[in-house]
Amino acid sequence: MIKTIIVEDDPMVAQINRRYLDTANDIQVAAVFDNGKDALAYIEDEEPDLIILDVYMPVMNGLELLREIRKADIQSDVIMVTAANDVKNVEEALRLGIVDYLVKPFEYERFMEAIEKYRKKAHVLKDASTLNQDAIDALVSVGAPQPQAPARDLKKGLQQRTLDMIRSHLDKMKGETCTCDTLAGVVGLSKVTVRRYLNYLAEIGEIDSSVDYETGGRPCIKYFIRPDSVEKKDETTEESSSNEEEKK
Repeated sequence: MIKTIIVEDDPMVAQINRRYLDTANDIQVAAVFDNGKDALAYIEDEEPDLIILDVYMPVMNGLELLREIRKADIQSDVIMVTAANDVKNVEEALRLGIVDYLVKPFEYERFMEAIEKYRKKAHVLKDASTLNQDAIDALVSVGAPQPQAPARDLKKGLQQRTLDMIRSHLDKMKGETCTCDTLAGVVGLSKVTVRRYLNYLAEIGEIDSSVDYETGGRPCIKYFIRPDSVEKKDETTEESSSNEEEKK
Protein backbone atom coordinates (compact mmCIF):
# COMPACT_ATOMS: atom_id res chain seq x y z
CA MET A 1 0.00 0.00 0.00
CA ILE A 2 1.08 3.58 -0.70
CA LYS A 3 1.14 5.36 2.66
CA THR A 4 -0.36 8.81 2.08
CA ILE A 5 -1.02 11.90 4.18
CA ILE A 6 -3.10 15.01 3.46
CA VAL A 7 -1.87 18.45 4.56
CA GLU A 8 -4.74 20.89 4.06
CA ASP A 9 -6.16 23.58 6.37
CA ASP A 10 -9.66 23.63 4.82
CA PRO A 11 -11.61 20.77 6.47
CA MET A 12 -14.03 20.46 3.55
CA VAL A 13 -11.25 20.18 0.95
CA ALA A 14 -9.36 17.72 3.16
CA GLN A 15 -12.50 15.59 3.42
CA ILE A 16 -13.02 15.63 -0.34
CA ASN A 17 -9.38 14.70 -0.94
CA ARG A 18 -9.74 11.79 1.45
CA ARG A 19 -12.94 10.56 -0.20
CA TYR A 20 -11.24 10.60 -3.58
CA LEU A 21 -8.17 8.78 -2.26
CA ASP A 22 -10.38 6.13 -0.65
CA THR A 23 -11.58 5.16 -4.14
CA ALA A 24 -8.03 4.64 -5.47
CA ASN A 25 -6.25 1.30 -5.56
CA ASP A 26 -3.25 0.73 -3.27
CA ILE A 27 -3.67 4.06 -1.44
CA GLN A 28 -3.84 4.19 2.37
CA VAL A 29 -4.59 7.56 4.00
CA ALA A 30 -2.55 7.41 7.20
CA ALA A 31 -3.14 10.91 8.58
CA VAL A 32 -4.58 14.38 7.89
CA PHE A 33 -3.00 17.65 9.09
CA ASP A 34 -4.18 21.26 8.94
CA ASN A 35 -0.74 22.89 9.12
CA GLY A 36 2.80 22.24 7.97
CA LYS A 37 4.41 22.19 11.44
CA ASP A 38 2.40 19.23 12.74
CA ALA A 39 2.77 17.47 9.40
CA LEU A 40 6.57 17.88 9.46
CA ALA A 41 6.85 16.21 12.88
CA TYR A 42 4.89 13.24 11.55
CA ILE A 43 6.81 13.09 8.25
CA GLU A 44 10.19 13.08 10.02
CA ASP A 45 9.11 10.02 12.04
CA GLU A 46 7.04 8.10 9.50
CA GLU A 47 8.30 9.16 6.03
CA PRO A 48 5.05 8.53 4.13
CA ASP A 49 5.25 7.57 0.46
CA LEU A 50 3.01 10.39 -0.76
CA ILE A 51 1.94 13.81 0.55
CA ILE A 52 -1.10 15.70 -0.79
CA LEU A 53 -0.05 19.26 0.03
CA ASP A 54 -1.70 22.69 0.09
CA VAL A 55 0.34 25.92 -0.02
CA TYR A 56 -1.69 28.46 1.96
CA MET A 57 -1.75 27.24 5.58
CA PRO A 58 -1.11 28.70 9.05
CA VAL A 59 2.01 28.11 11.17
CA MET A 60 4.04 26.67 8.27
CA ASN A 61 2.82 26.89 4.67
CA GLY A 62 3.16 24.16 2.08
CA LEU A 63 6.29 25.46 0.36
CA GLU A 64 8.04 25.96 3.70
CA LEU A 65 7.16 22.38 4.59
CA LEU A 66 8.40 21.15 1.22
CA ARG A 67 11.73 22.95 1.72
CA GLU A 68 12.16 21.34 5.14
CA ILE A 69 11.37 17.90 3.72
CA ARG A 70 14.00 18.24 1.01
CA LYS A 71 16.54 19.76 3.43
CA ALA A 72 16.14 16.68 5.63
CA ASP A 73 16.59 14.42 2.56
CA ILE A 74 13.21 12.79 3.16
CA GLN A 75 12.19 10.86 0.05
CA SER A 76 8.41 11.34 0.28
CA ASP A 77 6.76 12.32 -3.00
CA VAL A 78 4.49 15.36 -3.11
CA ILE A 79 1.41 16.30 -5.13
CA MET A 80 0.44 19.94 -4.67
CA VAL A 81 -3.31 20.62 -4.48
CA THR A 82 -3.67 24.35 -3.97
CA ALA A 83 -5.18 27.66 -5.06
CA ALA A 84 -1.64 29.07 -5.49
CA ASN A 85 -1.26 29.43 -9.26
CA ASP A 86 1.31 32.23 -9.54
CA VAL A 87 4.46 31.41 -11.50
CA LYS A 88 6.79 31.87 -8.51
CA ASN A 89 5.05 29.24 -6.37
CA VAL A 90 4.64 26.78 -9.24
CA GLU A 91 8.28 27.16 -10.30
CA GLU A 92 9.62 26.66 -6.78
CA ALA A 93 7.42 23.61 -6.23
CA LEU A 94 8.67 22.07 -9.47
CA ARG A 95 12.29 22.74 -8.53
CA LEU A 96 11.69 21.04 -5.19
CA GLY A 97 10.66 17.88 -7.01
CA ILE A 98 6.89 17.62 -6.80
CA VAL A 99 5.31 14.95 -8.99
CA ASP A 100 2.17 16.92 -9.93
CA TYR A 101 0.47 20.28 -9.34
CA LEU A 102 -3.32 20.71 -9.21
CA VAL A 103 -4.99 24.11 -8.97
CA LYS A 104 -8.20 24.48 -6.97
CA PRO A 105 -11.00 24.08 -7.81
CA PHE A 106 -10.07 20.79 -9.46
CA GLU A 107 -12.10 18.05 -11.10
CA TYR A 108 -12.30 14.53 -9.70
CA GLU A 109 -10.96 13.15 -12.99
CA ARG A 110 -7.85 15.35 -12.88
CA PHE A 111 -7.17 14.45 -9.25
CA MET A 112 -7.43 10.75 -10.01
CA GLU A 113 -5.20 11.13 -13.08
CA ALA A 114 -2.49 12.48 -10.79
CA ILE A 115 -2.94 9.63 -8.31
CA GLU A 116 -3.01 6.95 -11.01
CA LYS A 117 0.08 8.35 -12.72
CA TYR A 118 1.92 8.39 -9.40
CA ARG A 119 0.72 4.91 -8.47
CA LYS A 120 1.97 3.39 -11.72
CA LYS A 121 5.31 5.18 -11.40
CA ALA A 122 5.73 3.99 -7.82
CA HIS A 123 5.08 0.37 -8.79
CA VAL A 124 7.53 0.51 -11.71
CA LEU A 125 10.32 1.86 -9.50
CA LYS A 126 9.56 -0.63 -6.74
CA ASP A 127 9.45 -3.73 -8.93
CA ALA A 128 12.29 -3.03 -11.39
CA SER A 129 16.04 -3.26 -10.83
CA THR A 130 16.91 -1.75 -14.23
CA LEU A 131 14.92 0.29 -16.74
CA ASN A 132 15.12 0.51 -20.53
CA GLN A 133 14.77 3.81 -22.39
CA ASP A 134 11.05 3.41 -23.05
CA ALA A 135 10.37 2.85 -19.35
CA ILE A 136 12.46 5.86 -18.39
CA ASP A 137 10.71 8.02 -20.99
CA ALA A 138 7.36 7.02 -19.50
CA LEU A 139 8.54 7.85 -15.98
CA VAL A 140 9.86 11.32 -16.78
CA SER A 141 7.02 12.30 -19.11
CA VAL A 142 5.23 15.43 -17.89
CA GLY A 143 2.08 14.68 -19.86
CA ALA A 144 -1.04 13.19 -18.37
CA PRO A 145 -1.61 9.43 -18.71
CA GLN A 146 -2.93 8.25 -22.03
CA PRO A 147 -6.73 8.52 -21.98
CA GLN A 148 -8.55 5.26 -21.68
CA ALA A 149 -10.93 4.20 -24.39
CA PRO A 150 -14.46 5.20 -23.43
CA ALA A 151 -16.50 2.44 -21.88
CA ARG A 152 -18.95 0.74 -24.20
CA ASP A 153 -22.35 2.46 -24.26
CA LEU A 154 -21.14 5.22 -21.92
CA LYS A 155 -23.30 8.25 -22.56
CA LYS A 156 -21.79 11.45 -23.86
CA GLY A 157 -20.85 13.75 -20.99
CA LEU A 158 -20.25 10.94 -18.48
CA GLN A 159 -16.74 10.20 -17.24
CA GLN A 160 -15.51 6.64 -16.64
CA ARG A 161 -13.59 7.54 -13.48
CA THR A 162 -16.62 9.22 -11.93
CA LEU A 163 -18.81 6.26 -12.89
CA ASP A 164 -16.31 3.86 -11.30
CA MET A 165 -16.26 5.93 -8.09
CA ILE A 166 -20.06 5.87 -7.81
CA ARG A 167 -20.12 2.13 -8.57
CA SER A 168 -17.53 1.60 -5.83
CA HIS A 169 -19.66 3.39 -3.23
CA LEU A 170 -22.79 1.54 -4.34
CA ASP A 171 -20.94 -1.77 -3.97
CA LYS A 172 -20.15 -0.88 -0.36
CA MET A 173 -23.86 -0.54 0.47
CA LYS A 174 -24.24 -4.35 0.61
CA GLY A 175 -27.92 -4.51 -0.23
CA GLU A 176 -28.91 -1.24 1.43
CA THR A 177 -30.72 1.57 -0.36
CA CYS A 178 -29.51 5.13 -0.77
CA THR A 179 -30.87 8.41 -2.06
CA CYS A 180 -29.25 10.76 -4.54
CA ASP A 181 -28.72 13.32 -1.75
CA THR A 182 -26.99 10.79 0.49
CA LEU A 183 -24.66 9.52 -2.22
CA ALA A 184 -23.81 13.06 -3.35
CA GLY A 185 -22.72 13.87 0.20
CA VAL A 186 -20.53 10.78 0.37
CA VAL A 187 -18.72 11.20 -2.96
CA GLY A 188 -18.43 14.99 -2.81
CA LEU A 189 -20.25 15.71 -6.08
CA SER A 190 -23.36 17.74 -6.84
CA LYS A 191 -26.77 16.07 -6.64
CA VAL A 192 -27.39 16.87 -10.31
CA THR A 193 -24.18 15.09 -11.33
CA VAL A 194 -24.84 12.04 -9.15
CA ARG A 195 -28.41 11.77 -10.41
CA ARG A 196 -27.17 11.60 -14.03
CA TYR A 197 -24.91 8.67 -13.18
CA LEU A 198 -27.58 6.88 -11.15
CA ASN A 199 -30.05 7.26 -14.01
CA TYR A 200 -27.45 5.83 -16.40
CA LEU A 201 -26.80 2.83 -14.13
CA ALA A 202 -30.55 2.27 -13.91
CA GLU A 203 -30.85 2.42 -17.70
CA ILE A 204 -28.22 -0.29 -18.20
CA GLY A 205 -29.77 -2.49 -15.51
CA GLU A 206 -27.09 -2.33 -12.81
CA ILE A 207 -29.33 -0.68 -10.22
CA ASP A 208 -33.03 -0.35 -9.52
CA SER A 209 -35.03 2.38 -7.84
CA SER A 210 -38.23 2.70 -5.84
CA VAL A 211 -40.25 5.66 -4.62
CA ASP A 212 -40.58 6.09 -0.85
CA TYR A 213 -43.84 7.88 -0.03
CA GLU A 214 -43.48 7.50 3.75
CA THR A 215 -41.01 10.32 4.28
CA GLY A 216 -43.35 12.72 6.06
CA GLY A 217 -42.80 15.16 3.23
CA ARG A 218 -42.02 14.93 -0.46
CA PRO A 219 -41.57 11.38 -1.81
CA CYS A 220 -37.95 10.44 -2.50
CA ILE A 221 -36.33 7.97 -4.88
CA LYS A 222 -34.20 5.24 -3.32
CA TYR A 223 -31.61 3.31 -5.32
CA PHE A 224 -30.23 -0.18 -4.78
CA ILE A 225 -28.02 -2.62 -6.68
CA ARG A 226 -29.86 -5.33 -8.59
CA PRO A 227 -29.00 -8.81 -7.22
CA ASP A 228 -28.48 -10.18 -10.73
CA SER A 229 -26.04 -7.35 -11.42
CA VAL A 230 -23.91 -8.42 -8.44
CA GLU A 231 -23.93 -12.02 -9.69
CA LYS A 232 -22.79 -10.92 -13.15
CA LYS A 233 -19.93 -8.91 -11.62
CA ASP A 234 -18.84 -11.94 -9.60
CA GLU A 235 -18.91 -14.13 -12.71
CA THR A 236 -16.87 -11.56 -14.64
CA THR A 237 -14.30 -11.39 -11.83
CA GLU A 238 -14.00 -15.18 -11.67
CA GLU A 239 -13.63 -15.40 -15.46
CA SER A 240 -10.95 -12.70 -15.43
CA SER A 241 -9.04 -14.48 -12.64
CA SER A 242 -9.27 -17.76 -14.54
CA ASN A 243 -7.88 -16.14 -17.69
CA GLU A 244 -4.99 -14.67 -15.71
CA GLU A 245 -4.16 -18.09 -14.26
CA GLU A 246 -4.17 -19.64 -17.74
CA LYS A 247 -1.76 -16.96 -18.99
CA LYS A 248 0.62 -17.78 -16.13
